[in-house]
Amino acid sequence: MGSLEADSGNLKFSDRMGSSEADSGNLKFSDVSVSRNSEGYDGDIASPGKAKELWKKVKYQLVEYHALPEYLRDNEYILGYYRSEWPLKQVLLSMFTIHNETLNVWTHLVGFFIFLCLTIYTVTKLPNVVDLARVHHLSHIPSRDDFHKLQMELMTFLPSLPNKVNFQRLQAELKTALPSMASLSSLSNWHLPDLLASCLPESLSHINRTEQCVLQTMKQDVANMIAPYLQRPITRWPFFVFLGGAMFCLLASSSCHLLSCHSELFSYIMLRLDYAGIAALISTSFYPPVYYTFMCKPFFKNMYLGIITLGGVATMLASLLPVFQHPKFRTFRASLFFGMGVSGIAPILHKVVLYKDEPMVLYTTAYEIAMGVCYGLGAVVYATRIPERWKPGKFDIAGHSHQLFHVLVVAGAYTHYKAGLLYLEWRDAKGC
Repeated sequence: MGSLEADSGNLKFSDRMGSSEADSGNLKFSDVSVSRNSEGYDGDIASPGKAKELWKKVKYQLVEYHALPEYLRDNEYILGYYRSEWPLKQVLLSMFTIHNETLNVWTHLVGFFIFLCLTIYTVTKLPNVVDLARVHHLSHIPSRDDFHKLQMELMTFLPSLPNKVNFQRLQAELKTALPSMASLSSLSNWHLPDLLASCLPESLSHINRTEQCVLQTMKQDVANMIAPYLQRPITRWPFFVFLGGAMFCLLASSSCHLLSCHSELFSYIMLRLDYAGIAALISTSFYPPVYYTFMCKPFFKNMYLGIITLGGVATMLASLLPVFQHPKFRTFRASLFFGMGVSGIAPILHKVVLYKDEPMVLYTTAYEIAMGVCYGLGAVVYATRIPERWKPGKFDIAGHSHQLFHVLVVAGAYTHYKAGLLYLEWRDAKGC
């Protein structure tokens, strides 16, 4: 029987039950046979083109755990379907093929696009922050003449009011109907409550209790008409910092699982980036609750934000700088991640003490507990390597611990997003 040799590809075959070696690709095969084709091919192949084609098929095969180089060995309970030192083009295309990292790539890539859509939705749907102190001269802001026109319209459509309701009481109720105006320093020189009340006709007198429903309706209508001009949405940047941190973490994780198999250098860079993304997600998650909870208490707000920012920067540096990659710093790196996570307990407890009578505390704390459960459960699953440790090889493609960990991280981040919306709604309505 014939033989095939391709020295340029370091490939050797025999047509009997023989062996194949590919030293440059660190691959070894046994029991390879070359059969005759329908045209009576006898095994004598010397075509370089066919040799290269066969070499590609061999080189891009998925391998088992024991065939991996040391730097790619991470989970001994995942036995097969590994990519090992593939060219970059093949690595990128492998995101559309089946291997043991496919779902790891897509769980966080889909999560990234979910948070990208949430960011776009938040930008377009939530009210913009307006500096009323700078735009009070614009035509769309109510003026004294506007309120006099409002008075005439009220008198036209509510003819039963003159001489039947107490004018002073109506003035007082209109002022108390808009309590949030007192907290807007930029409106202090407008005196809108006084302006609105004083523009009503002084002929409104002699209380008639049968008109209380009309009085109440008029007060609510007037308040609703001018409310959009009196409410100033609070700043949104802490919320967008969190969304940015979440997207960076998810995209870095997805890229790490896709590209790390290319080479040892790629593996080193992508793992460092993955750790930095985790640190970014943890630290930026604190920005919305801390900023909005302590918005009216600058000392505590700056203290908590300063601590978590320094912790996040320190953890990211420990993840990226080569000096901290030595095994002796492993405990130090783990302690930084753990410390950042635990530090979130203090501002949450502080919030409960300060605003224990606010319904918002109950709702946001429930979301934050749910977020902690998701992250904590994900960490336990990741560390214990459940369920693949129970049945090695059974969860190589789907269902292993890292995939479950990814799903729980996305769920926890989305829960935190929902809590952030509650903080925004609360502060928009309450102010300081």
